[in-house]
Amino acid sequence: MIKNVAKDQVIDRIRFENPWWIDGHIESDYNEMPRRLYFDLFKPLVYEREIRRAVVLMGPRRVGKTVMLFHIVEDLIQNGVDPRKIIFITIENPIYNNIPLEQLFKNAKEATGLEDQNDWHIIFDEIQYCRDWETHLKVLVDSYRKDKFIVSGSAAAALKFASMESGAGRFTDFLLPPLTFNEYIHLKGLDRIITKTQLTWNDHVTDFCTAANLDELNKHFIDYINFGGYPEVIFSNKIQSNPGRYIRQDIVDKVLLRDLPSLYGIKDTRELNSLFTTIAYNSGGEFSLETLSKQSQVPKNTLKKYIEYLEAAFLIKQLKRIDQSGKRFKRDNFFKIYLTNPSLRSALFSPMVATDEMMGNMVETSIFAQWLHREWFTPWYARWSGGEVDMIGLSESHLKSLWALEIKWSNRYYQKPQELKSLYKFCKENNLNNPLVTTINIEGTKSINDLNIQYLPAASYAYTVGKNTLDKKK
Repeated sequence: MIKNVAKDQVIDRIRFENPWWIDGHIESDYNEMPRRLYFDLFKPLVYEREIRRAVVLMGPRRVGKTVMLFHIVEDLIQNGVDPRKIIFITIENPIYNNIPLEQLFKNAKEATGLEDQNDWHIIFDEIQYCRDWETHLKVLVDSYRKDKFIVSGSAAAALKFASMESGAGRFTDFLLPPLTFNEYIHLKGLDRIITKTQLTWNDHVTDFCTAANLDELNKHFIDYINFGGYPEVIFSNKIQSNPGRYIRQDIVDKVLLRDLPSLYGIKDTRELNSLFTTIAYNSGGEFSLETLSKQSQVPKNTLKKYIEYLEAAFLIKQLKRIDQSGKRFKRDNFFKIYLTNPSLRSALFSPMVATDEMMGNMVETSIFAQWLHREWFTPWYARWSGGEVDMIGLSESHLKSLWALEIKWSNRYYQKPQELKSLYKFCKENNLNNPLVTTINIEGTKSINDLNIQYLPAASYAYTVGKNTLDKKK
């Protein structure tokens, strides 16, 4: 006869997960970890009481969701919330298997001895391990109107879909992405090397960040490319010495072998792994279904489905193409694919150095990763017979090209701007006068045939995009 886990064991486990009920603080290991810059954006959603909604914290594995939740617990305590009325439950733990969320909430209240109280803060971590979580959570929000529910999960797109479908008007979604280069510099305590200035571009004055010592900034930029997407990795020399063991086994393999197969019923994980490995090695490259199928040995009829799954896991992102006149194609036969986190590549293969043949692609991937934090905007790229421009800002309302960016890990094109023939052709055809071109460590402007080209160091540009994105969100 199969026995269920005894209620006393469940309550003991809940008490173990909530040590602040006794000593009034989270564990020192978590308290000593620096807070992500996204914390200040997430915090107001937790304190919001006028609008009755649960907060759904989403994001890929190992970007710091659980740590952020512990930081929220400490912040609540520091702001006068009774520690015994803050409940933290990790749904992934097998002891909670098949126990409804409402029952777990009741068990937790019983564990505190404050069953008849109101104004609880209840945190369910790794909510995707609860079947039909969105239905259960909606019932809790409707039934316990004076309590605040916060949940987190790693299967970002699946969570978002369920949240939008079942939690309309009841849930507020918050996506925590991998670290920006701006956050990386901040968490490492390197803000001192950043110099704030202003840049006149497209007849507008905009804030720009660079460094007096660009060689030092570039050193940290390369470290960011290799290791910088995950908060835990940037502070551990041991993990950096063998990123494959940590990132590949603990992040990639769990997503490819466990999360995606369980969510979407994938049976042949070898195909999925082969596809992801091919994309990771060629991040920033242009693909077609035909070429991708040939390279990865995955049949075309399953390829589109797998790409959707990898995007759902926030491992990759597609970039759509426009032609030289800025017009969209009716059929997306060709597209670029980027890793959402450049350090995934070094984990699968090996860390890179500044002179690596593929460094240009990874610099491009890193810059794209900064733009990914703007949920309201996605750049495009332009390609036509004989020409390409790496990144285009397109007006969604007027379908007009707003800006053009050519990403280079080289100073060559500052000395020889006449070699930027594709950029020149695109700008002239789309009435753009001030394109951007990245360099290794040169900043300046050059004029060629009435085109004013603004050259910026790639690391400075990446930092600025990440910082300005956070500033806009605030």
